[in-house]
Amino acid sequence: MASILRQVAAMGNGRYNSLMSTHYPIPAAETRVEIEVKNSRFIATAAPVVSVDEARAFIARIKAEFRDASHNVPAFLIGYGSTVTAHCHDDGEPSGTAGRPLLAVLQGSGLGDVALVVTRYFGGTKLGTGGLVRAYTDAAKAVLDSLPRAEKVMTHTVNVAVPYALLERVRLLTAAHNGRVLEETFAADVTITARFTVESFPAFQDGLRELSHGALTAEIMETCEAIDVQ
Repeated sequence: MASILRQVAAMGNGRYNSLMSTHYPIPAAETRVEIEVKNSRFIATAAPVVSVDEARAFIARIKAEFRDASHNVPAFLIGYGSTVTAHCHDDGEPSGTAGRPLLAVLQGSGLGDVALVVTRYFGGTKLGTGGLVRAYTDAAKAVLDSLPRAEKVMTHTVNVAVPYALLERVRLLTAAHNGRVLEETFAADVTITARFTVESFPAFQDGLRELSHGALTAEIMETCEAIDVQ
């Protein structure tokens, strides 16, 4: 699991709620695609964002880059599922012909934490309302089709003091539950610091207790949000 970590909470003794076990796809990197419709250029730029402020900063940056464009139409989704924050704007295009089509594509993509700006350079031929809807929709779909994806997961970072006699077996148990050993400190015992997804940790904990006949328990040090790049 190749992960970029963003800490969102430090937790005490392993209590967490069901929201923290959510996995959902997000963009892995900023991506840009251009299409042309009747001489108008539609430049679609999509990027990962984790907050409304970050989405607004991304939109402002794209608008500054294409400040001479006819329109820079934004849309974004922050979060996922029932906790999503959605926004779109037509940026001077006829009402409902630009921002809403972009948002509809984002909502249908299954992605969370994503921002999109479609920049239009007018080519001299009016597209009409139906043509605009199709053009903005096609630009949004084109960039999402090219977008590399990752998965947002919640992880626990844990510590456990392991007798030398059980060290290799605990290492194997960690790997069996898709854990990643971050550090090993050698003293009277070996203190292992490891990271697990929230979903996989309880099974590791159960296996650890079984292996040690109840003597060993891993302590959760923090719970973090991680981006798992596929």
